[in-house]
Amino acid sequence: MTTTGRSDGRSSRWTEHRRARRVEFVTAAVESVRRTGPELAVDDVARTAGVSKTVLYRYFTDKDELVDAVLEQISTEILLPRLLGELAIDRATDRERLRAVVAAFVAIIEEEPALYRFAYAQAGRSGRADLVAQTEREVAEALAWVMGERLASLGRSPEGTHTWAYGVVGMVQLAAHWWSTERSVTAADLVDQLTVLAWGGLSALLPPAPGE
Repeated sequence: MTTTGRSDGRSSRWTEHRRARRVEFVTAAVESVRRTGPELAVDDVARTAGVSKTVLYRYFTDKDELVDAVLEQISTEILLPRLLGELAIDRATDRERLRAVVAAFVAIIEEEPALYRFAYAQAGRSGRADLVAQTEREVAEALAWVMGERLASLGRSPEGTHTWAYGVVGMVQLAAHWWSTERSVTAADLVDQLTVLAWGGLSALLPPAPGE
């Protein structure tokens, strides 16, 4: 084996080691937030991971980079799989599909209250990627695609589907965010109320699904 080959092998192993350690530390940070609340404390993350802060900062340039990594994990492993997964399931009616997505979002708030508060507390940080807004965009784009496909299958223009999708996602997110602190209605009632409101508009715009 050449010197270059040995060097490339060491570099590849180090890259994989670094990636694995970052995943380990991000997972520790997620558990820290779950246990202590939405104010992420680097000291507690280090304790949870069983390392010193010095070791932690060998893998993250600063706290902002760690926060970004935690937000990405919340988005890719919790929010998007649940929400896009529900949207992808064929159901008897469009109303049922809509309700399932709304219910999934409300369930996440109930099941992961600290992670939810953490994620939305970080929204709009100056100079950082807004991963919360990016997640909302992905859900809205997926919803727009579903509605566009429905219209196209009947030979109708999909014009307007993005406006409707972003409107629905924004409405649900803002109402659910209010509910996350107020809890003046039950989760089931919140889901019903949001579904009635959203479907009241969409049902006038979308053709009925077969069987509706």
